[in-house]
Amino acid sequence: MRSDSEQLPSGQLGRLLRVGAVGVGAALLLSFPAMAPNPYYLSAGIVVLSYAVLATSWNFVGGLTGYISLGHGALAGLGGYGTALLVTKAGLPSFVALFGAALLVALLAIPLGFAALRVRGASFVIVSIALVLILLLVFQSWASLTGGSRGLVVLRPFPGLLRPEHHRVFFFLYAALLAAALIAWWLIDRSRFGLGLKAIREDEDKAEALGTPTLSYKLIVFVVSAAFTGLGGGLYALWFGDLDPVFQFSILTGAYMVLMALLGGVRHLFGPLLGALIVGVGLEYFKVEYGSTPLHLVGSGLLLGVVVMFMPDGVIPAVSHAVRRLRGAADSSIREVTAAELAEQRRPAEPEEARR
Repeated sequence: MRSDSEQLPSGQLGRLLRVGAVGVGAALLLSFPAMAPNPYYLSAGIVVLSYAVLATSWNFVGGLTGYISLGHGALAGLGGYGTALLVTKAGLPSFVALFGAALLVALLAIPLGFAALRVRGASFVIVSIALVLILLLVFQSWASLTGGSRGLVVLRPFPGLLRPEHHRVFFFLYAALLAAALIAWWLIDRSRFGLGLKAIREDEDKAEALGTPTLSYKLIVFVVSAAFTGLGGGLYALWFGDLDPVFQFSILTGAYMVLMALLGGVRHLFGPLLGALIVGVGLEYFKVEYGSTPLHLVGSGLLLGVVVMFMPDGVIPAVSHAVRRLRGAADSSIREVTAAELAEQRRPAEPEEARR
């Protein structure tokens, strides 16, 4: 009797395995707060989740259009400071301020994207870096509003909670935001709109010649990306409670987003998540073992070099390709054995047919 795996078509079996893997991953993620041995590990988990949210948000632009933006760290900083200012200056409730700041970041992304997305390649990268540096200078100099180099303190939304419970609540909030970003990316990737974005990624001139409104498509996805990035930055402000412009508008934040997405695979839904897990855990390890030394930069640079040289499409595509090659080799060996068995079975019958 054939087993269930043999009765299922290979495509359906692969789909079931992927769904099962996603379910197991989600269960492990949601059980992490209960398994964390102390509040530090839980806070480190929140940092890794924040990286996953930012890398996934970046992947709306980088993965779907192929535009490499190093300025998304500025959008996260705007989300953080926007949330903090709406709480401290306007007196809005924390989560109203969070979504209000994300809306403001999305609106601000319209003129920014309209200007930046008119250039391509290295010019776009330079423009995105310039955005980070300009906002860093503005938020450092405008001390009367932003606190300048002294920073800005944000009241926490759950003042009655102890630190472990506070971390646990924000871990689940970040998990929910990550799930929303992944679902949005998945829906866009499989839509007609996503098909146009991928046409831009492959050959923008040809896509435009075939009638795709390339600037409009790029601008829309840039605004969606900015909104999720602003939410990620704002949630960090509510969790951490203390903002510093040098950290919030650091060029390293955008560089980490790019590294995480490239490491996992920009064309895969879970690529940025895997990259954030690897890079985020590595960064936390360097912080614990080596403090404030720049060794984490050396490690990040070496990791990026390894990815570019040996896995240019990312870990997930490289592993998938290796699995397909092994499966193809196994299938070809099975076909060879089957053909040999058939030939062996037909040999005794040939003399009898000749006699007839």
